[in-house]
Amino acid sequence: MTYKWNYQPLTLQQRQEADELLPACGQLFPIAEVLLRRGINTRRGAERFFVPAIADLHDPFLMPDMNKAVERLNKAMGAKQRIMIYGDYDVDGTTAVALVYKYLQNYYSNVEYYIPTRYEEGYGISRKSIDYALENDIRLVIVLDCGIKAIEEIRYAKEHGIDFIICDHHVPDEELPPAVAILNPKMPGSTYPCQHLSGCGVGFKFMQAFALSNGLTNHNELESLLDLVAVSIAADIVPIVDENRVMAYHGLRRLNSNPNLGLRSIIRLCKLTNKDITISDVIFKIGPRINASGRMQSGIEAVDLLVCRDLHDAYEKGKAIDQYNKDRKELDKRITEEANRLISNDVSIIEGKRSIVIYNKDWHKGIIGIVASRLTELYYKPSVVLTYSNGMATGSSRSAQGFDIYSAVNASRGLLENFGGHAYAVGLTLKEENIPEFSRRFEQYVAEHIQPNQLSPQIEIDAEIEFADITPELMAFLKKFNPYGPGNQKPIFITRNVFDFGTSKLVGKNLEHIKLELEDDSTSRVINAIAFNMAPYFEHIHAHKPIDICYTIEQTRRAGKPDSVQLMIRDIRLSEKR
Repeated sequence: MTYKWNYQPLTLQQRQEADELLPACGQLFPIAEVLLRRGINTRRGAERFFVPAIADLHDPFLMPDMNKAVERLNKAMGAKQRIMIYGDYDVDGTTAVALVYKYLQNYYSNVEYYIPTRYEEGYGISRKSIDYALENDIRLVIVLDCGIKAIEEIRYAKEHGIDFIICDHHVPDEELPPAVAILNPKMPGSTYPCQHLSGCGVGFKFMQAFALSNGLTNHNELESLLDLVAVSIAADIVPIVDENRVMAYHGLRRLNSNPNLGLRSIIRLCKLTNKDITISDVIFKIGPRINASGRMQSGIEAVDLLVCRDLHDAYEKGKAIDQYNKDRKELDKRITEEANRLISNDVSIIEGKRSIVIYNKDWHKGIIGIVASRLTELYYKPSVVLTYSNGMATGSSRSAQGFDIYSAVNASRGLLENFGGHAYAVGLTLKEENIPEFSRRFEQYVAEHIQPNQLSPQIEIDAEIEFADITPELMAFLKKFNPYGPGNQKPIFITRNVFDFGTSKLVGKNLEHIKLELEDDSTSRVINAIAFNMAPYFEHIHAHKPIDICYTIEQTRRAGKPDSVQLMIRDIRLSEKR
């Protein structure tokens, strides 16, 4: 695979800004350069970045409708009205429901939670759930991670005396549902400082406002729930910047020290106990297990786990969800193979096109979002994967890097029965007969709006360094860049004209990887590195010819031995210098 390396040396003005950052960076210029790439150009900004503080969270009342939401919740509690916490069946929705339910349970017992079934009720607010609320005398519904487009459903609920507070983070339409309050940082005219909260993050801000309005000073009750917010931020792939970074930072600390019992059981099943849990662990190990409940069975089982108060019970519930994840993996593998085979057998699906739209009515509805992600990763094209459910074609889409797929789907809204999401992922429902025309319009929009660099793999490089720059001091500051994620990816460095020390070798089952020991002219130190799937470069490297490398710097730990540095090679080029 050929990557484009994107690296622009700092301008004179940027170098001056980097110099001003040096006191906060241990006088390490590469660290200052990385900060500038993150949009941080003041000493105070650097200090807040390196030490995220709860005090840096924004005032929740800056969010439109927050006063209305808190007032209606307080009224419900004062009148002893029954409250239902409602949320989507994915990780973001189930963690959000668990957070709000657990927090309110500290002060109010007349509350329950409800998660719709993916297959019977579908995404968003269902008519069935409103009928359930009517039958059970529920007067207030707090809906999380969905609801921003549920105009008819909430109108129906309002006609029957049920109020809704919507806590969502998906893009709203021009027409809004008639809820008592809509908490969404993406609302038109909103000046809330952090627009990219997760759904669980919006729920946290609501509870933060509720606590402030009632003079609740036990901050630990709320902050102890940040492990749920961190899981939602990682799993929903929202930018880890601004207050998302603060919540992810403190949530990870909680996840590593004293997670709630449900998460503790998942951590145990993932074999992450006594390990330093990272955002990557949440994305690839913890999140998929929680998600598997809603994909394979019912999202309410995930909430049952996350609000569990008994360790043994939590572990038993966790084992059931872990089995769902194993089943999900098998389905994921099979359907991804079928999708790739479909494309291989019909090249017209991708040939000359800048997008992918595929449909198979027999595919499992809970897996198609994952398959869309796989296709986007493989072909570097925005992808829509559709299946058949409840008389309709229903699907998920995933975006190529930097492309707004919500706008692409929105351009065909006249063909759709329902859709919702954000710039990176959209869910949609349409009549089966509309698929060909949707495919045509979607491709037309993508072809007209996507940039060429969004259709090929790119590597964004933060700084050019020499091996002499890789010091314990540099490693200590790199640790402070955690947690990593969108908007704050692991720093990528470039070093030019490096050589094999003479001991590099091919490794792997099929000798497809290179285990490297490298040196450059800046130091006599030999640096360990690993280059996965780069065996074609081995002959050149072994001949002691120079190469340029871009890489991340990892720190490996082995029991009884000091930490050691290893470069994780992202790409290799032959040096121009000979």
